[in-house]
Formats: sequence, structure tokens, C-alpha cells
Amino acid sequence: MNKSLSLTPIEKYILEDKGTEPSFSGSHLEKVEQGSFLCRACGKALFRADNQFTSTCGWPSFDDELQDTIARSLDNDGRRTEITCARCHGHLGHVFAGENLTEKNQRHCVNSLSIEFVADENVIDTEEAIIAGGCFWGVEALFEKVEGVLLTQVGYIGGELEDPTYEEVCRKTTGHIEAIRVVYDPARIDYSTILKLFFEIHDFTQTNGQGPDLGPQYLSAIFYFDSQQKSTAKDVIEELKHMDYSVATQLYPMSRFWPAEDYHQDYYTKTGKQPYCHVRKKIFK
Repeated sequence: MNKSLSLTPIEKYILEDKGTEPSFSGSHLEKVEQGSFLCRACGKALFRADNQFTSTCGWPSFDDELQDTIARSLDNDGRRTEITCARCHGHLGHVFAGENLTEKNQRHCVNSLSIEFVADENVIDTEEAIIAGGCFWGVEALFEKVEGVLLTQVGYIGGELEDPTYEEVCRKTTGHIEAIRVVYDPARIDYSTILKLFFEIHDFTQTNGQGPDLGPQYLSAIFYFDSQQKSTAKDVIEELKHMDYSVATQLYPMSRFWPAEDYHQDYYTKTGKQPYCHVRKKIFK
């Protein structure tokens, strides 16, 4: 799976063009007690929270990596050692030794935009789904509770405008759809199960929005990363059609995913409210 298809320009700049974010500008600077850090480009687990430590360098710091996940090479200046994801070669940062900051005496200095944190401390690899089923608040609220789902993020996809705001999308002129990234552990849940749950929590027969939320930004859609995801989505849709459902859900190749504003992330968890137009209705056996 080529997850780089969903990267924002700044993420591409760091992971693919070997850029560096400004110090103290990102997240993951403070140590967490439990969890894992994934490569943002391919989803492979790279570091555990046990190896994270708080430093004063302004970037996330780790004193060790998961076995066989990090590649090292000498920079062109012949002085620093670059670290990249061993699988996808995405640029992470640099590693330094001899600073005596921890007992292991090494510091992986990593760009925060090169990695993503999940609370699971055992995950080895992840895959990703991008789905749109109306107001992204409700879709996210239900997927956050699914066994095997490690991370959700709401955002906008499918339009032409760079880095759109919620207000711009709501004007119905940007071409974007409200969608959700679902990062999951394929050892615990598969893509077909993700899609079947997706169809069970919204009205996939509705052609003009979702429930009372009407407009092109609320349409039902699946954005596939590769031919395998596309084939699986078609199979699930055919299964619904064989049950005499009229399926309005559209399939699109993956395009750039723009994270929504912080206000919209984990909305129902933060507010304590309940989804108003997403309720699970069992369809599949």
C-alpha cells in the first residue's frame, strides 16, 4: 500500500525530499507512557514509547528502534548519520551518539511529521482506509470503538483547493468531501470488515448527502489506495446489490487528504455528545 498518496505537501517535503521541520514546532516532544510510533509514509511501527525520552533538542527523541525497521546512511556532508524507514525509505531525521542522555547513549532525532503515535504497544504493521459517509464526526465516533482500529483522523478529500477550511468546504464549491482516515492493524481486522462496518453505519442509498446533512461534501464514497482495495470495495458493493440494495457510494482513487481543524478531531469524545445521524444497522452476516 502506497500511503504517501495521502500525504500533505509538508509531509511529502520531509519524508520524500528529506526536509526538516522547525524545532519545537511539532508534536511528540514529551514522553508518553505506552504506545508505538509509526512511519507516516508506510505505517510500519518504528519505535516504542519505552524508548522515547524528553530532550531539549526540539524534535521527538528515541534511544532505540524496533529491530530491522531503521536504515542508516552518511549524509553528503560526511558528518551526520541520516535515518530512514527501512521499508519505504521515508526520511525520519538523524541519529547521534555520545551525548550521554540515556543509558543507551544514542538519540534518534526524528521529525514529528514523519511519524504517527498509536496507543497500542504491540503493533508491528498497519494499513489504512479512507471512507466518507456524511458528517465525519459521527463516522469517526463509531470507528474509534472498533477493535483493531488504532487511529482515526477526520479531514477533507477529493477537491482542488489546497488545505481547505471547514467553512470553505461548507460553501460547496471546493469539491471536497468530509472523510475519515482509519489506521488499523491488519493482524486484528481486515479491509473488508472495515468496509462492511462503514456500510452498516450510514445510509449508502442516499444520493444527496447523509440524513439531514445535504450537499456534495456529505456524499458516500470510498477512496482506494491500490487495486486490491478497489477490488475488495467492489466485492462488498456487489454483495449489497445482491441483497437488493441500491448503492450510491462512489469509488475513487486515493488523492490528497487534508486533516480537518483540531476542533473537529475526536469531536464527540471531547464534547460528550452522541452522533445524530450515524447508528449501526446490522446488514452483513
